[in-house]
Amino acid sequence: MSSENLPMKLSARIFYAFRKTIRAWHLFLIVAGPGILVMVADNDAGGITTYSATGAKFGYSFIWIILLLIPITYFVQEMTMRLGVVTKRGFAEAVFEGFGPFWGWFTIVNLLISCWLTLVSEYIGITAALGIFHVPPWLSVILVLVIMTTMVSTGRYWTWEKIALLFCILNLIYVPAAIMVHPSVHDVVSNGLIPHIPGGKLTGGVLLFVMANLGTTICPWMIFFQQSAVVDKGILRREIPWARFETFIGSCITQSIVSVFIIVLAGTLLYPHTQVESAETAARWIITHDSPVVGTCLAIGLMSAGFLGTICISLASSWSLGEVFGWAHSLNKKVREAPWFYLFYFFMLATAGLMVLLAKPSTLLTLIIFVQVVAATLLPACMVFLILLCNNKKMMGSWVNKPIENVINSINALIVIVLSSAYNILVLFPSLMPKD
Repeated sequence: MSSENLPMKLSARIFYAFRKTIRAWHLFLIVAGPGILVMVADNDAGGITTYSATGAKFGYSFIWIILLLIPITYFVQEMTMRLGVVTKRGFAEAVFEGFGPFWGWFTIVNLLISCWLTLVSEYIGITAALGIFHVPPWLSVILVLVIMTTMVSTGRYWTWEKIALLFCILNLIYVPAAIMVHPSVHDVVSNGLIPHIPGGKLTGGVLLFVMANLGTTICPWMIFFQQSAVVDKGILRREIPWARFETFIGSCITQSIVSVFIIVLAGTLLYPHTQVESAETAARWIITHDSPVVGTCLAIGLMSAGFLGTICISLASSWSLGEVFGWAHSLNKKVREAPWFYLFYFFMLATAGLMVLLAKPSTLLTLIIFVQVVAATLLPACMVFLILLCNNKKMMGSWVNKPIENVINSINALIVIVLSSAYNILVLFPSLMPKD
């Protein structure tokens, strides 16, 4: 090779490497959407409240536990994505086909109850967050209905997805908010990243918060939503590696960034002297006693989380019911082409909003507790169904679970089953909880 050709050959290699990188990035952007959406939407109004209360009660002590949930979340949602791409069916339809009508109806009825109750909790979060800015609850409910209806009425999945991703970006507001409170890096590392028992001893309160954090990290609606979303988007089998990468990115954003920074924020400003029952309480306290800017960021984040949760949860139920009854159920269809799909979507949103406006606070509190019980009952069944379906050679072909994936997912399922069952028992029978 002559010395004169070296610069030219080097330039050519750089150019082709750059073009290959641009092409790969373009492919990722085409596939990206469902995995990031479902993971970030998992930080809904209930999740923000859980993380805020966790930081206020235990400081940074739960950070390492939160980080351990990343692989559980990723492997569950990776199976969900792969099952949807390969079978071109949503999870509800796959359960009916794989396990028959009894388990199919058990799954769909539990899902609809769980989704409706969760929508109520999202409305509570949205109305509470907007209430900080003196927006009346009735106007907040109308605002949600208008925005949600407008998003799905375009008749294009891509348009809906891009709008939803904007709410994901707004969810990152907790990062600068946590940085603004100047947490001690040493304390975050020593108290947050080094494994230890939060609070110094294993008590009933610690167990309840561990299970609450698990419950807000993996929810049944996430499985239904992502599987239906990849089908509606039309992701192909050859794009599965990119969809896996996107799902991993989403799980890291959910756990490593947003939830950890919320705990850092609450742990810095509220621990150990201020106990909070909700993210709204935390935001109001911070606005009044510490930093109006940071408190406002927390309120905006709560509002965004509620909107994002509402976006995904309402569609998870509509997609699933459309699959079961054979309705046209795609965001790529206009309202007149899929009337039952959109009608049920609006029905879920409207009735949940009406419940928030008409019900007594004590009733709403009972509903919030009940939604956790329903979700904790449905989640173990969904994980078992998911593992079995992903091992169905007839359904999955060469995309069945590998042995190492079965080992990891079986361990994850066992953890979820044990903790979910324990959470149900402690919520329904609080007298059994170990004394603090």
